[in-house]
Amino acid sequence: MKWTKEAYLEKRNELLAEAENLLNEGKVDEYEEKEKEIKALDEEFEKFAKAQANINSLKDQNPAGVVVNMTQQDDEGKVATTEGPKDEQEVYLNAWAKEMMGQSLNDEEKSLFDKINHEFRNATQTTEEHGVLIPETVRENIWREAGELYPILNDVRMLFVPGNLTLLKETDSGDDAAWYDEDTEVADGAFGIGELNLTGCELAKSIPISWKLRKMSIGRFIPYITTLLAEKMGAALAKAIVSGKGKPGDGDTFKPQPRGIVTALQAETDTPQIITYNPDATEPDPLNYDKLTKAMSLIKSAYKRGAAIYANNNTIWNRLATIKDGQGRPLFVPDVTTSDGVGRIFGVVVKEDDSVADDAVLIGNVGRGYAMNVNENMTIYTEDHKKKRYTDYMSYAIVDGDVRTTKAFAYIVLVPQV
Repeated sequence: MKWTKEAYLEKRNELLAEAENLLNEGKVDEYEEKEKEIKALDEEFEKFAKAQANINSLKDQNPAGVVVNMTQQDDEGKVATTEGPKDEQEVYLNAWAKEMMGQSLNDEEKSLFDKINHEFRNATQTTEEHGVLIPETVRENIWREAGELYPILNDVRMLFVPGNLTLLKETDSGDDAAWYDEDTEVADGAFGIGELNLTGCELAKSIPISWKLRKMSIGRFIPYITTLLAEKMGAALAKAIVSGKGKPGDGDTFKPQPRGIVTALQAETDTPQIITYNPDATEPDPLNYDKLTKAMSLIKSAYKRGAAIYANNNTIWNRLATIKDGQGRPLFVPDVTTSDGVGRIFGVVVKEDDSVADDAVLIGNVGRGYAMNVNENMTIYTEDHKKKRYTDYMSYAIVDGDVRTTKAFAYIVLVPQV
């Protein structure tokens, strides 16, 4: 295709619409292929844009000015000088790290840093002058590390669509198709489709870092701040997926947040997807083989493939690992080689996740039963405290999420004796 910004955006929007339709129709495999196609398009246009910028730059330079000295710090903070054209993302990454560490930027870094953040602020329609766009490579690492720390976050099929997003959700699966002859009228189905509106909730976390610690090399500072943000932002997002309260109603005092799976299950009439147990009751009702099989039966068959069992460390080893079948054999099979998990029960992967409450077990297919959209990707704000010699690093993002169908989940929870 002939590369122009307009042609690129038109093609990208067309592919996004196709991808969203595939996702709404439950065609996950086809959606993933379309997602790859979008990423490939982005990469191709990015290459073209860089090439166009390079050729324009060459036109403006005298022949003797083509060679540019690149100054970059390695992991030990030493200066290394090379020659050749710089990659814009690499320059911005270095400039961003130096800005976060309170170091001076050279003219090239300052120019690119201001240009990228000016464009970002215009795109997000904010007048805030202290918000700084986190480099793409750092953002990707934050999301990756957060997913490693909280498996349920890693399992969510996260979208990155700017602004509000409306998805379709199942409200009534209805009856299956039936066989007919020519003289029989086809019965109306009860299948119901509703809308899932993801509007966006503000998520922020402030992390204080001493000026002494801030003197580390750039090569060490970037992974350090990445891990801190992944831990703090990841924890909040994972908890929101499990038990976020949603949007406040009249009289509510909590702030807007994604609606969690447990919140949605508890809101249903008679809570059909929830199983309770109480081993300390007058008539003991323990978490046992029957409870687990009942919970598995509550999940609609279409969502069994890709489902997982989520529980925190205490619940896994003090509750699940002690359950035995009728022959006295443990149901839980430890397996440290299991991807993202610590073992299996009924062939389903058990994943350790601190976002699930003590003595509770969440079972389900998060990838298909829950939707999360990042309306505005992560930015970072800094504030210096000169007298106390530390800097606050506040990460900020706009995110929303909600359950697409409760039939993809079951929840087992301890009910204390009253």
